[in-house]
Amino acid sequence: MYEPSALNGGHGWTGKLTKGWKNSGVITAGSGRPVNAQVEGDANQDGNSQNDRLPGARRNSFTSPDYSTADMRISRRLFAKNGYKLEFTAESFNLFNRLNRRYQLTSDGALSNAAIFNYGTKHIGINYFPAYYRAPTNFMKATNAYAPRQLQFALRLGF
Repeated sequence: MYEPSALNGGHGWTGKLTKGWKNSGVITAGSGRPVNAQVEGDANQDGNSQNDRLPGARRNSFTSPDYSTADMRISRRLFAKNGYKLEFTAESFNLFNRLNRRYQLTSDGALSNAAIFNYGTKHIGINYFPAYYRAPTNFMKATNAYAPRQLQFALRLGF
């Protein structure tokens, strides 16, 4: 929190205009979280359909989008006498209105199904495939976004 001193020592109209201000801010920035390219189904047929990765993909081989936001608060004491205080506050969240993309979230992080393993048979020409992978259309694509810029204003009376 930063509380600048009033110009002109607080005397005159410039002092009254610049006296009593407080401001603060928070900047949050982070790189994307690692994502596994998992397969829905039991591709290696070990009886566990929760641990199979896409063949050829290493653990955490993909990265989700990064995140960055700046929040700011500015306030000014308007009145203070006889135990009463009146304060004006303006707050902004995601001040620069940055688009922060978001994946669909599950209990263990980002939804990361890179393929669906199907046990059914498939014939392509004369070739026979007893099982196959089907790629979903939403792998590594943001399905949502975090909140856009938000502003809020308040008057607070303390007594």
